[in-house]
Amino acid sequence: MLTREKAYAELTKYVQNKNLLKHMLGVEAIMRGLAERFNQDQELWGLAGLLHDIDYEETKDDPQRHSLRAAEILTELDLPSEVVQAVKVHNYVHGIPRTTLLDKALYAADPVSGLIVAGALVRPDKKLAGVDTEFLKKKFGEKSFAKGANREQIKTCEEMGLDLDTFLDISIKSMQKIAAELGL
Repeated sequence: MLTREKAYAELTKYVQNKNLLKHMLGVEAIMRGLAERFNQDQELWGLAGLLHDIDYEETKDDPQRHSLRAAEILTELDLPSEVVQAVKVHNYVHGIPRTTLLDKALYAADPVSGLIVAGALVRPDKKLAGVDTEFLKKKFGEKSFAKGANREQIKTCEEMGLDLDTFLDISIKSMQKIAAELGL
């Protein structure tokens, strides 16, 4: 299997946008936290999070190709089929059913990372350290806050057997572990 270092090197061949890279690092951290919670392979789940938008700069204007192109790239990189499948499924446009725990985790983790970053950015110090579940849950209910963070998609955390509070808590704590890398 591709090491994390080699995966990141491959990623930077396809993605130059620093904010997109930070998003993918955030999703990687969340996926590692979820893998720990569910006693799954943290390296494997982390790779799914890290590489899930590897095709985004190429496909951002063509949502029908997004994640399908990523699946092609990840297949060429010889990633395990369960990672390729989870990446393919994370784009709701395709309507592909989420059948595995990994599929469900990546689908919910993708938008929650943006919600958490938005939560940090409205804090006076603009740091993840001040973001907690109670604060984020309140912001979750504000429709004008972090409009791009699809609330319905985040709430699919229930498909993994996690209530929203638990999911937000795992996600926040996971991203806080890499706050320096994210500049937050």
